[in-house]
Amino acid sequence: MDTVLVTGGAGFIGIHTVIALLEKKYRILIIDSLINSSKKSIERLISKNLLRKESINSQIIFINGDIRDINFLRSVFKKASKSGHIIKYVLHFAGLKSISDSILFPDEYWDVNVIGTKRLLKVMKENNCHNFVFSSSATVYSLDEKSPLKENSSLSPNNQYGYTKLAVEKFLEGLVHDQERFWRIVCLRYFNPIGAHPSGDFGESPLNTPNNLFPYLCQVASKKRKKLYIFGQNWPTSDGTCIRDYIHIMDLAEGHIAAIDYIKSGAKEPFLIINLGTGLGTSVLELVKTFENINNLRIDYEFIERREKDKAIVYADPNFAKRILNWEAKRNIFDMCKDGWNWQKKNPDGY
Repeated sequence: MDTVLVTGGAGFIGIHTVIALLEKKYRILIIDSLINSSKKSIERLISKNLLRKESINSQIIFINGDIRDINFLRSVFKKASKSGHIIKYVLHFAGLKSISDSILFPDEYWDVNVIGTKRLLKVMKENNCHNFVFSSSATVYSLDEKSPLKENSSLSPNNQYGYTKLAVEKFLEGLVHDQERFWRIVCLRYFNPIGAHPSGDFGESPLNTPNNLFPYLCQVASKKRKKLYIFGQNWPTSDGTCIRDYIHIMDLAEGHIAAIDYIKSGAKEPFLIINLGTGLGTSVLELVKTFENINNLRIDYEFIERREKDKAIVYADPNFAKRILNWEAKRNIFDMCKDGWNWQKKNPDGY
């Protein structure tokens, strides 16, 4: 049973990926600072025991800590090695992700997202662990690029969050170039993960006001918030609202399993950048209407001014992921809306 270190494993994407890892019988070591997440997600996973396995407690270990603390990271690897469970793969989700906050607090974003990642890689190298899957983002692409976006589309982030993701990608590329015979790295550029685990027991649980559309939409549906605000109604799209590539969180999680499988199989390329999206564009209004129809409810919404540096249409070309990872999204927008609302109904206040 191989051991996987999952940084930021208590968060939205992290916990769903942990579930997918459990299904593949990995031993999982989670580290999380809990700044933007709750340990309750991990406690619930153990208590619910979705896979009905007596050994689930020995398959998941959680340690509270910050990736910027290099001595903490060294202790994690040392303890894993002493226990006989040497860390073989690292899935790196830990980081700050609010675009608006990144503009207000750029130093903090560079410190956590870039410096923290470099320290993690340094400790990995010290422990002869060279298999790395990085959580990147479609925000690295240029606003001038037309969709569908390919992995070789031009890059030009328009916010500090995107710049930190691109900076890490470039650092990883240089690392592999200098030490190709050691490293096997896959950077996964996410588009718009939404939805929840179909059980309704795991989902997105923002600690503060949601920064993204879908959790805000769910909170409006549950009457936790009064109204959904849509940024602009005069975009050059069929209904005047922005179009995005929404991907079910479980499809995204399974994309990480595919990345590990690729590395495990011999990884013909030591460094890859791969889009994880559906290749389908859905407008904001289409998402709202689908959510209403599939869940038999009504959303109170209002149009407000466009956001600065926003873009009308963004969606992925997912063909490279299909060809290289043998992965493609299986779930549709109806599944995303149904599962997301199921989570919100069962957990109106999160975990």
